[in-house]
Amino acid sequence: MKLGSHVSIAGGIDKAPGRADELGANCLQIFSKNPRGWKARELSNTEVEITRAKLKELSLDPLVVHITYLVNVASPKKDLYEKSLNGLITDLERSGCIGAKYLVLHPGKYTGTTKQEAIQRIAESINHAFVEVPNEVILLLENVSGAGTEIGQTFEELQAIIDLVEDKRRLGVCFDTCHGFAAGYDLRTEESVELVLKHFDQVIGIDKLKLIHANDAKAGIGSNLDRHEHIGLGEIGEMGFRALVNHHWVVEYDIPFILETPIDELGDHQTDINKLRELRT
Repeated sequence: MKLGSHVSIAGGIDKAPGRADELGANCLQIFSKNPRGWKARELSNTEVEITRAKLKELSLDPLVVHITYLVNVASPKKDLYEKSLNGLITDLERSGCIGAKYLVLHPGKYTGTTKQEAIQRIAESINHAFVEVPNEVILLLENVSGAGTEIGQTFEELQAIIDLVEDKRRLGVCFDTCHGFAAGYDLRTEESVELVLKHFDQVIGIDKLKLIHANDAKAGIGSNLDRHEHIGLGEIGEMGFRALVNHHWVVEYDIPFILETPIDELGDHQTDINKLRELRT
């Protein structure tokens, strides 16, 4: 079972693999730079070499990069769109440089325009970035909770973007359980998990499900609230996660799980890694 969490890059990206290993993880997710800024410090050859060597030494695979929070390639505002496109290109380049397999992207918000126009902009930005950065990194569209004008609340919206991307070989989906639950996808029982994954397969294709962000939800189903909770302590509950980690497609495709759960008095990422591992039978 491929199981890890989002870890800090404080002190350099090369420090992240060791932090993941200390948690008992065998995969990990990071930001490649400050998630709340546009500027990116250039990676040194030494930092890149150490990162790659540690990933191999500690058998950490895959390495996932999450794109910075500011990126919104759905925006109709020229300045923000251009910054976002450059941010996407930069993160694709950096991901390839450090040996990441996946780069996770929130599709964006379409405030000030129509949803269809935004979907077109998202696809155009991806097509442009793929031409600019012809590496092997797979870009993963992440589903969202559906607050405001977010795009990607439904599988159908994600597929509408995929339909317009030319190089589909380099595109997949990251399914966030908290976001999905908040968007209305019931994940609380074995039967409901089966229905959700069958629906995903019918709309997108299960082969496109490359990564699962495993997060329980503080808010109820259909709330549109992105509030992560420890595994088994939220509204999805232990039964739902047991069904998910043991689902035959998840096992067959060896889909990795990355935790983005809280660090508080109830536990930390190691707590949730241990919990998910216990639920796998």
